[in-house]
Amino acid sequence: MIIWINGAFGSGKTQTAAELHRRVVNSFVYDPENAGFFIRKNIPSPIRHDDFQDDPLWREFNYSMIRRLDREYEGVTIVPMTVVNPLYFEEIVGRLRAEGVTIHHFALCASKETIRKRLRSRGEGRGSWAFRQVDRCNEGLSAEAFKHHVDTENKTVSDNVELIASLCGIELLPDNRGKARKAVDRWVTQVKQIRFLG
Repeated sequence: MIIWINGAFGSGKTQTAAELHRRVVNSFVYDPENAGFFIRKNIPSPIRHDDFQDDPLWREFNYSMIRRLDREYEGVTIVPMTVVNPLYFEEIVGRLRAEGVTIHHFALCASKETIRKRLRSRGEGRGSWAFRQVDRCNEGLSAEAFKHHVDTENKTVSDNVELIASLCGIELLPDNRGKARKAVDRWVTQVKQIRFLG
């Protein structure tokens, strides 16, 4: 089973994926962004795309990787990735579904104000790439092609995880962590997402 967690940058994809992974036995987080960084570092700048999703190789590679994970891994694969272009979404998710792969897709949604507040809380200002994408992402993800929409306004990460697990019919391990431990885990997850590009 594949669970694709979509959403604007700052919508909570990474934290939701990490929490789902913690609470689902035999689960694995696959990050399609890594393929983009690899491609960007390994091709000359004249043929490099500003957004690596525009590179057909990125879409083909991620289709192939997810297809292999579905074929060979018996657990749940969790894919946290923002994709708002319906053609690109169809090239990966639509193609996999057409081949019989079970993909549960969830778009984490929140107001522009809430997402910007979340981005600021992680140190991203008005000029950051993620901040500038909020309108484009919210508009794109509102389309029917990107359902199931999960309203994250005034919801915790645990709320989102429990809803997704329920809709996918998967059992969650109990969460016996205290508030302090949860805060540390969230911080560790966030730090692991910091990219040092060179």
